[in-house]
Amino acid sequence: MANRTAEDLAKFLGSSLQGENGLVLKGVASPEAAEADDLIYLDSSRHIERVVRSAARCVITSPDLIVSGKTLIVAARPKVAFARAAAWLVPSSAIARGVHPTAVIAESAHLARGTAVGPFTVIEEDVDIGEETQIGAHCFFGRGTRLGRNCRIYPRVTLYAGVKTGNNVVVHSGAVLGCDGFGYVTDLGKHWKFPQAGALEIADDVEIGANTTVARGSLGVTRLESQVKLDNLVHLAHNVQVGGRTLVAAQTGIAGSSVIESDVVIGGQVGVADHCRLEAGCVAGAQAGIPSGKIIRRGQTVWGTPARPIERVKQQYGFLARLPELAERVRKLEEQTRER
Repeated sequence: MANRTAEDLAKFLGSSLQGENGLVLKGVASPEAAEADDLIYLDSSRHIERVVRSAARCVITSPDLIVSGKTLIVAARPKVAFARAAAWLVPSSAIARGVHPTAVIAESAHLARGTAVGPFTVIEEDVDIGEETQIGAHCFFGRGTRLGRNCRIYPRVTLYAGVKTGNNVVVHSGAVLGCDGFGYVTDLGKHWKFPQAGALEIADDVEIGANTTVARGSLGVTRLESQVKLDNLVHLAHNVQVGGRTLVAAQTGIAGSSVIESDVVIGGQVGVADHCRLEAGCVAGAQAGIPSGKIIRRGQTVWGTPARPIERVKQQYGFLARLPELAERVRKLEEQTRER
């Protein structure tokens, strides 16, 4: 890759530059780990000393955090600019190159230009894989799977038959997509499996974490809209709908037929029961429990089990913290009553 300069980066970001235009940049780092040709960022006055002491010569910073002795790229949101700069300066390494001879690929499968497939991957009949998609070792793609362009599928990912993804989708190791949902009906002492014959559709720019599972629809469709980001160890059950730009942190489980609208943030270890609706822009704090059928209103922040507005939860926690003191006061009042 050709050397890229501070001036090149400023133009890419659409930001102003103060300092050495021709300064060559080769990577990104934290202030403490950075070398002279690494890029760092500053988004809080608390970190000014770290930046000043850093060996890095180039800093992305905001207009109100100007430091001397460095080449500055000035951006309204330094952390966002740094993330964009990192993707531009340090492209992701290849997951696979070419098609490995140990890969098992059905004759009816279609691999578009630039597709790379790692060792021991199995691609079944009628699979269609878009241009420049990379697939790691030991993956499995069931018949009729469709992948878009520029996807990155890390090793040991399983896509059941018929899963469809858009473009620029990233799936990390161990993820299982399109498996059966957990659906049974009981009669005469026996659990009968309810049909799990639906589909799973994943839109553009979705990222799915390691060891995450997303079930297909039972009779309908499980759907993830564009820019959904799922952390590691997340489970989405059958028929779940997840709106665009939603973020879901690790160890969260979302039960069947729940609807998560756009721009929702769900913390770690949240449990969402079946047939819930989380309206656009709401936030569920870590370890929140959302009972069956509950609606979390647009823009609301909830916490606790059962989940309720965070202001109310904080008030209740305050009361709980004072319980020992209140219990002692009650005990003394009871003693005084008995003495009378």
